[in-house]
Amino acid sequence: MGRTPTYKYGPVRLWSSDVHSNQNSQQVADAYTFSHVIHGAAFYGLTRAALASQPLRVRAIVAVAAESAWEALENTDMVIQRYRAATVSLDYYGDSVINSVFDVLASILGFVLAARLPARATVIGVVLIEVTMLLCIRDNLTLNILMLLYPIDSIRTWQGGGH
Repeated sequence: MGRTPTYKYGPVRLWSSDVHSNQNSQQVADAYTFSHVIHGAAFYGLTRAALASQPLRVRAIVAVAAESAWEALENTDMVIQRYRAATVSLDYYGDSVINSVFDVLASILGFVLAARLPARATVIGVVLIEVTMLLCIRDNLTLNILMLLYPIDSIRTWQGGGH
């Protein structure tokens, strides 16, 4: 799909802290990596409900396949253009391959944590991630989905730092 293996303008870093820089979604991890942990927890819950009779390893394979499919779809020109038109991510141009790989690994982490922790702890963890992301970067999985499906100008303005 034409994505670069790593960040093309400099060294590979483990973490990119500025979600508004051209390194976002290019380095190994960034703030949005935490959303992928939530994906994994959600895929655990969905596969537990839909595939309850299947062993955990089968449900894990389905979850990894679903996350991988999302990573592929997320990096299509159609979705990239939607992000740019509907969200605060005006300069988003897709993930590097290394970022996509680590997003899938973050999802696996979320799946494993959800499988091992009590459901209540998983829900609390998801809420904490969402609130922390909202406070730190003015974005999270909930807002990301909302803005992709039904963009709201006042939210986009707030996310961009306006009041």
